[in-house]
Amino acid sequence: MVDIINIASVAIIPIIMSIILIHGYINKVDLYDCFVEGAKEGFKSAIRIIPYLIAIFIAIGLFRKSGSMEILTKILSPLGRLAGIPQETMPLFIIRPISGSASLGVLKDIITTYGPDSFIGRVSSTMMGSAETIIYTMAVYFGAVGIKDSRHTLGAALVSHLAGTIASVVVCSIVF
Repeated sequence: MVDIINIASVAIIPIIMSIILIHGYINKVDLYDCFVEGAKEGFKSAIRIIPYLIAIFIAIGLFRKSGSMEILTKILSPLGRLAGIPQETMPLFIIRPISGSASLGVLKDIITTYGPDSFIGRVSSTMMGSAETIIYTMAVYFGAVGIKDSRHTLGAALVSHLAGTIASVVVCSIVF
């Protein structure tokens, strides 16, 4: 199973790139100009978000170094153990529903500490892909359509976050 995943992960990017190039060629799209325009926009976006990323990484560092994350992790660890969630991934479990950028910082920290190919690194990466930034998403979408009562949505979303986290642990335990 691991060999199939390794082969698929190596092959998927060249396959997707080939599909894009072939589709562009068939539709007579000037691929180079589109690429350059996309690169310009991507560079502008990267420059625009760098200060926010630095602030988030510093805030997460302070939160973790102050011991606040450890206290919250220790409080929630018994519940995490019951659900099968590794203690090392609890900071990501806590932050992911609140802030996507902050959870990227926590993921970076976890991967730096434990490595990307460790069980903890793989579970954390899978958790990132199986969860959503609940609070932000609810604020944006509910605010756009004027929904005021979101209590049932928040509860259901948090339950789905827990389910996604447990599924991440289970799938990684089976595959890796």
